Amino acid sequence: MKILVTGGAGYIGSHTIKKLGRQGHELLTIDNLSTGHRGAVLFGDFKKGDIRDPVFLRRVFSSFRPQALVHFAASVIVPESVENPLLYWDNNISAMITLLRAAVEHQVKMAVFSSSAAVYGEPEKIPVTEDHPRRPANPYGMTKLVGEGILADCDLAHGLKSVCLRYFNASGVDPEGELVEDREVETHLIPLVLKAAIAAREKKHRAKGRGHSGGKELLIFGNDYPTPDGTCVRDYIHVNDLAQAHILALEWLSREKRSGVFNVGNGRGYSVRQVIEVSRRVTGLPIPSRDVPRRPGDPAELVASSEKIRKVLGWKPEIPELEKIISSSWNYFSKQVAGSRKQVAGNQ
Repeated sequence: MKILVTGGAGYIGSHTIKKLGRQGHELLTIDNLSTGHRGAVLFGDFKKGDIRDPVFLRRVFSSFRPQALVHFAASVIVPESVENPLLYWDNNISAMITLLRAAVEHQVKMAVFSSSAAVYGEPEKIPVTEDHPRRPANPYGMTKLVGEGILADCDLAHGLKSVCLRYFNASGVDPEGELVEDREVETHLIPLVLKAAIAAREKKHRAKGRGHSGGKELLIFGNDYPTPDGTCVRDYIHVNDLAQAHILALEWLSREKRSGVFNVGNGRGYSVRQVIEVSRRVTGLPIPSRDVPRRPGDPAELVASSEKIRKVLGWKPEIPELEKIISSSWNYFSKQVAGSRKQVAGNQ
């Protein structure tokens, strides 16, 4: 299949491209590299450009003629969306309209959309099923919900069938070590926890007269939520399992030729404090933390019901255990620090 991937140089996109490429699909990735990494696109062709540019898109669609679209490109930081909502409406909605207009003009009939559990807002019941009321608690979640609505309208008007995948907390990193988990502004809990672990390890090195300075302690945003230990509870899913959901969604669209919406999560929640404790076991380090006030827009608990995607798409996570998810990230981050230390030592 000829597949156009937007935002494929990012974290989830790059892992999905690797799986698609190994299956033999013909791929073209477009990304403006505002947050992605060109080196993370391991298969297919690449063009740097912005999906808000209709001229650029017209050239891409006319030359590549994709059969399917996988749309990752978006702004995804919840606190930033609260502080700067217009940025999110521009990047996530205006850009999507421009992209879909080009797709419709060039008769693309299949699309997979990166949606989010943020569309649900504060859940009324756990686990969250796909028919749960959708009341986003922040502009990021609202843009994802509106994006789903736009795709539903494009199905009715233009026959563009789509699968919207409502991600829960994407985590972990490529077990083969070929891809990165590197964002300029890090907001994901597990990388932040592990960077705090690295900071603790570097502090030990400095105390022995070697090494270089590390980062800061981990901040826990809110300890008064209505959860067992007062901290937020989330459903963590390994990025490779999330990437596999995109493969299955494309296969289902090609076979069934109808639209659908699916949660992608493991169906088990862990609190912030539980993630820290498991990370301490994985790393063998203390991981200092400090409680601070809540962030705006954070629901207390988000845990998926994954019954529908398992039954309809045949999806089954290969790495559901939190310890293995954290270990995959720890292998990546600890190697990055060791490599940086060797480079510094070699330059002295």
